[in-house]
Amino acid sequence: MAAQGKVTFGVVVGNRGFFPGHLAKTGREEIIKVLEAAGARAVVLSPEESRHGAVETYAESQKCAALFKKHADEIDGIIVTLPNFGEERGIVDAIRLSGLKVPVLVQATPDRTDDMTIADRRDSFCGKMSACNNLMQYKIPYSLTTLHTEALSSPEFKADLEWFSAICRIVKGLKNLRIGAIGARPAAFNTVRYSERLYEGSGISIEPIDLSEIFGRINKMKDTDEAAQAKLAAIKSYVTTTGIPEEALLKMAKLGTVIDAWMKQTNVSVTAVQCWTSMEEFFGIVPCTIMSMMSNDLIPSACEVDIPGVLGMYMMQLASGTPSALLDWNNNYGNNPDKCVCFHCSNLPKHFFAQAPTMDYQAIIAGTVGKLNTFGTCVGRVKAGVMSYARYSTDDRRGVIRGYTGAGKFTDDPLETFGGAGVAEIPQLQKLLKYICREGFEHHVAANFSDVSKAVHEATTRYLGWESYLHASTED
Repeated sequence: MAAQGKVTFGVVVGNRGFFPGHLAKTGREEIIKVLEAAGARAVVLSPEESRHGAVETYAESQKCAALFKKHADEIDGIIVTLPNFGEERGIVDAIRLSGLKVPVLVQATPDRTDDMTIADRRDSFCGKMSACNNLMQYKIPYSLTTLHTEALSSPEFKADLEWFSAICRIVKGLKNLRIGAIGARPAAFNTVRYSERLYEGSGISIEPIDLSEIFGRINKMKDTDEAAQAKLAAIKSYVTTTGIPEEALLKMAKLGTVIDAWMKQTNVSVTAVQCWTSMEEFFGIVPCTIMSMMSNDLIPSACEVDIPGVLGMYMMQLASGTPSALLDWNNNYGNNPDKCVCFHCSNLPKHFFAQAPTMDYQAIIAGTVGKLNTFGTCVGRVKAGVMSYARYSTDDRRGVIRGYTGAGKFTDDPLETFGGAGVAEIPQLQKLLKYICREGFEHHVAANFSDVSKAVHEATTRYLGWESYLHASTED
């Protein structure tokens, strides 16, 4: 499983001349130390380049902007830190002149009530309002810390830094994203319709390929193909395949090999695959295990060419650094109004299971196409733990991308069923279900073992310009 990359922040240290300059000096030193401790990197002016390495004058704004431009390909977000009141024009000029279109976090360091003399008073509480007012005037979107003033060394800022880092990863990860659409939307699934044009407006491109091309490339591949044999070995080490015909396993290996090569050829990062029921009728397997393996390796893959579904998977993966899955909001759980069963056939990544999954056949489709044509599902129970969910679809009538996100948990409540399934507990679930139905959202939802819903909501509303509903948790 790939690790999250180091986040790089452009740092603007605010300073205003008639406030204590030593606060700007120590504030710069402290934020560099805090970012390094968090595993992040700071791009910030040095004391040799500006007074205290801070930004106050227009000339210093120009220097800061030039530094940011030099590292534009590396900077994931900008942190404005206010160790004193700060020069609001200097801050916003530096960001505007840099030309960077990245998330911005505004932090203000609190005063101490026992140290409010002219030599040490910060007034950052007040200066933050002026900085935000100017950011608004310059039409620069920005995020705020949980508390109006937070010490850089505080647990509150540590949590906010993690949240903001997740936002930055989402925004950067969706920039020029290419999603592979493998096959056509199943005729019976109107719910997975989407607008390529609306996604394109957010810089997200769809690269389609017909299943006939995939099957054609497979037909030209020899059983002894080196890449296919390597994929076959990977399948057998990934999931228990006892009782699965070798012919079916080889078909899966060839399918995975062809998809891998096509993704590399087209620079596609994530995929949505047609399954129901062309894959079974005309090729003789379900693609679940191959998709499960990709998702587990942080290359998310959704079924039924559900582009919005894989987009939600990818956003939460970017935020958390862990695999996502696509599930159905599928069944009530007894008479508990805050619990439901989330299910898929399944292509869930191994990361989602309480125990190592086993390969089986797809019991639902087998009734129409035959058991021998449906081997390849990953079967098991979803483990217990904190989870987030998300869905962001296109609304062609209004010309917007809109969706919802929230947090809950998977439980260890008893459940006897087939496929990949778990019991989810969502605070105020009935309110969420009414929202989904009244707004006409789909029954598919992306899930991730993390609590990143607030980062997803902030990224979509603040920086992507999408409509987003954040479903409140109990603590909210």
